[in-house]
Amino acid sequence: MTQAVPRRGRNETEEERADRMWGDLIQEVRVAQTGVQILFGFLLTVVFQPKFARLSDTDQHIYIVTVVLGACATGALIGPVSLHRLVAGRRVKPRAVRLASRMTNVGLVLLLATMTSSLLLILRVATQDGYVPWLVAVVVAWYLVCWYGLPLWARSRHTSRPDD
Repeated sequence: MTQAVPRRGRNETEEERADRMWGDLIQEVRVAQTGVQILFGFLLTVVFQPKFARLSDTDQHIYIVTVVLGACATGALIGPVSLHRLVAGRRVKPRAVRLASRMTNVGLVLLLATMTSSLLLILRVATQDGYVPWLVAVVVAWYLVCWYGLPLWARSRHTSRPDD
């Protein structure tokens, strides 16, 4: 006679799980959306400053790349809201949650790229020292540790296996 193993985790249907995961995802997206929208708003004003015309061609190109990255990040992070509006009531929430999660991940990568190029541009304009690329690399490494390294470490360390 085998002994019943107590079930771990939540006892929820696929729809209940999708509802919970949707709520969690939207809370996470709110934080990222706010940051990317504020950053993007500031980026849009730079071109109208008198100093912009005096930037080197390289710095102007970095600015253009940064604005495009910011626009793409904004689109990816607002995408889940539009997705939810367009598929609400169509009984596709589990699939919508997976798609919205992918859009959010893409948005976070684009936000990382936007912040990297913004930092590069700001530091290039603020100083002409050769340490700028190294400083940017250190900050990007910090972002990678905080946004991906620690979460992936926690996931691998603390995720229970089905046979546990």
